Amino acid sequence: MLDGQTLVLNRSWVPVQVAPVTRALTLLYTGHARAIHPEDYSLHDFESWCELGELDCFSRYTYTTRQRIPLPDVLLLSSFNGFIRHEVRFSRQSIFERDGSTCQYCGKRYTRSRLTLDHVMPASRGGSDSWENLVVACHQCNVRKADRTPDEAQMQLLRRPKKPAWVPHFGKRASMDQMTTWARFVDGGESLSTAEAV
Repeated sequence: MLDGQTLVLNRSWVPVQVAPVTRALTLLYTGHARAIHPEDYSLHDFESWCELGELDCFSRYTYTTRQRIPLPDVLLLSSFNGFIRHEVRFSRQSIFERDGSTCQYCGKRYTRSRLTLDHVMPASRGGSDSWENLVVACHQCNVRKADRTPDEAQMQLLRRPKKPAWVPHFGKRASMDQMTTWARFVDGGESLSTAEAV
């Protein structure tokens, strides 16, 4: 359970990073952050947070020899109020993550071995290797589209490709409960970085 993730907010309640839960507990213990209760948004220092371990309202806990400590889903930093902008590295991996390993033509999700990258505007016709021109496609759709645009092939894209606003993955998958808690603080559809910024 200590390999989980915690959403970290700056002093203005704006997300700045996703930190390993061990780092989150350190920030809480040292007083650099306070934990946010997922139901009433009350703030807790380490001592008052540990007292909540007696309740059964959390999805994740860690245990010491004397007590059960809830693992925080969201932390509020005590002093840092800046923003951390993370540039997304353009790569094959990032495009697969942006598109969720899903063919952008037929909408089916496949293993990586059954997928490839497709140029929306074919490379032979001047199409570039860019966020706006590359999409994930299954082999069947890629062959069917061939050296044509989606309009020419009468194949509609699920969504227009674009550069993600944030690094597209969390490093490790968050639980559904955690994602529900995080959704209250993260603008629609944006993912957060796992960069160690704090």
